Amino acid sequence: MNTIDTLIDLALKEDGAFNDITSKEFVPEDKKAKAVLVANKDGVLAGVDVFIEVFKTLDDRCKVTIEKKDGDFLKKGNKILEITGFARTILLGERTALNFLQYMSGIATFTNVFVKAVDNNKIKIYDTRKILPGYREFAKYAVRCGGGTNHRIGLSDMVLIKDNHLKLIKDLTSAISNFKKKYKDIKVEVECESLCEVKNALVAKADIIMLDNTTPKTAGEMIDVIRKNSTKDYKPEIEISGNVDFQAIKEFAKLDIDRISIGMITHSAPVLDVSLEVTINCDI
Repeated sequence: MNTIDTLIDLALKEDGAFNDITSKEFVPEDKKAKAVLVANKDGVLAGVDVFIEVFKTLDDRCKVTIEKKDGDFLKKGNKILEITGFARTILLGERTALNFLQYMSGIATFTNVFVKAVDNNKIKIYDTRKILPGYREFAKYAVRCGGGTNHRIGLSDMVLIKDNHLKLIKDLTSAISNFKKKYKDIKVEVECESLCEVKNALVAKADIIMLDNTTPKTAGEMIDVIRKNSTKDYKPEIEISGNVDFQAIKEFAKLDIDRISIGMITHSAPVLDVSLEVTINCDI
């Protein structure tokens, strides 16, 4: 069972969907219905396949007609999809399916707000690992739907030497050099909060230098040092992280950088308001 199937199964069990006393006692078993998924606000869609899979898990006889796909821009009132099947199935899966789609679409929408705020094709918006445990695959996918880019999925993807690592490393240059001898294709990123740390990262030949928790002014000074010490054979990517809000990002976007990582696009994105409306007494 893959991550998506596991999460759907857990969510349905958590919601008591296999023993919905309301639907069992008040809706005839053979009653069929049609339901329409509608956007109640503008946003970016993500999670359509997950939404559908919730109902297919309950009853694979459900039929779905898709009007909008992941990554599409939604306007308030847009019809996203239509689902037909037994009424009980639609009622059993409604909340779980909506929870997944609203969560993912919220992340996609919030990500796209930052992508548009940068308004610079050279600078990419990256996510972080600040995601509710278990939901990383969903959240990372949603970021891509919103026009963002995924940072490392997990700890094994690449090296990211953060402040706590630096406290435990005696010789950064030697440590990175030894690592690159063993792993030639894995990039090394170093987090820097001061000009001194930036200079150390440059000497150590870090592939990516992250300027963390800084201001646009201070970041500009650090970037000047990085670019002046770059060569044809060594030009590290520059990443901004921390203290990035809607106001600051416009200032950071004016700098000579390559990427901005923003934790809030996954840990603080508001859900996108969508609803599933059942057609009453539908003749199917």
